[in-house]
Amino acid sequence: MSIYQYRVPALLGGEINLANYQGQVMLLVNTASACGFTYQYEGLEALHRELGDKGLAVIGFPCNQFGKQEPGGAEAIGSFCQKNYGVSFTMAAKIDVNGANAHPLWQHLKQQKAGILGTHGIKWNFTKFLVNRQGQVVGRFGPRTKPEALRAQIEALL
Repeated sequence: MSIYQYRVPALLGGEINLANYQGQVMLLVNTASACGFTYQYEGLEALHRELGDKGLAVIGFPCNQFGKQEPGGAEAIGSFCQKNYGVSFTMAAKIDVNGANAHPLWQHLKQQKAGILGTHGIKWNFTKFLVNRQGQVVGRFGPRTKPEALRAQIEALL
């Protein structure tokens, strides 16, 4: 299945259809508002603002599976991201990235690009998947990889 066949609920209603991102580079990130890595929203927003016009699409996927660090509903998540980090990139509704209820998109991402030692499960918040203009998952980065560290790889794909 192509990444472009997936649809996910949007944070504040409606739907995110990945088919609308064909021809763009995508950075897909599972996020949380009360995590030690939450500051990465700032770096994600900077990439979005600086490279969005060149073809980068950043999409955040709030997830409460790691330490219950995203307990709020859609309104609380959206308000937090806007107020604290000025987030203007696309945000999906809260989803699961692991387990029996993992969203099919995240099942696909994990199958396309394994983690360290070939593991498929997402280990923590702010795991990042980089998708090229052809819809291929070309990179998987753990939470310790800051968004700004991906700039050169993203620019090479743009």
